[in-house]
Amino acid sequence: MSQTTEKNFFQAVAQRRATPSFDGTQVPEGDLQRILDAGLHAPSGYNMQPWRFVVVRHPEQRRKLRAAAFNQAKVEEAPVVIVACADADGWRNGDLEEMLRLGREGGMTENYAEQARQNIPNYLSEHPNLIAWLERHVMLAFTTMMWAAEVLGYDTAPMEGFEEKKVIEVLKLPLSYHVVALLGIGKLRGHDKFNGGRFNGSRVVFDGEYGKPFHFGS
Repeated sequence: MSQTTEKNFFQAVAQRRATPSFDGTQVPEGDLQRILDAGLHAPSGYNMQPWRFVVVRHPEQRRKLRAAAFNQAKVEEAPVVIVACADADGWRNGDLEEMLRLGREGGMTENYAEQARQNIPNYLSEHPNLIAWLERHVMLAFTTMMWAAEVLGYDTAPMEGFEEKKVIEVLKLPLSYHVVALLGIGKLRGHDKFNGGRFNGSRVVFDGEYGKPFHFGS
C-alpha cells in the first residue's frame, strides 16, 4: 500500500525538484510496479520500445552503482534506482517480431505488418546516429516513470553523472546496451533543492515561426 499522498499531474510538474538526498524510506512493490508500468506504456518510434531498465534495490548493488556514478550519495540513499538503457540490437533480436505480433492483436493489418518488417530494419540499419535515436525514445519512457513517481507522491532524482563502462560492469549489461540515465526514487531527506526557475515562455516558445513569441495568459 502506498505510503504517500498522490498529486495530480500539474501539481507534480510545478513542485518537482531534483532530490539532493533520500531518507531511505522504501517504495512499496505495488507503487514501484505502477511506476515501471507507466514507463512501459510510453510512445516510441515505430512502437519499437528500445528501452531496457535495471531496477537496483539491494544495498550492496546500490553501493557499487554509487561508485560508478562519481560517488553521488543519493545513488546509495535512494531505495530504488532505475537504470535506463538503450538496446542497439533489440530490433534484430526479436523486438520487431514481438512488436508485429502485438500489433496484429491490436488490429494491425497484414499489409502494414509486411511493410514494417521491410522498412524498419532498413531505417535502423542505415540510421546515421542510431544511438541518438534509441536514447531519444528511452528518455520518453524514463521521463514517464519520473512523472508517475512524482504523481504517486515520491521524490525523484534523474541523473546523467556516471561512468558508462563502470555501470555496465556493475550491472553485467550486454555489449549492445547503452546506459542513458539513472533515476533515483524515494522520499526527500532534509531540505529540497532550491527553485532554479524556468525561462519565460515568450523566450523559448514561438507562434507559427521563429521570432514570433507565443503569448501566454490573457
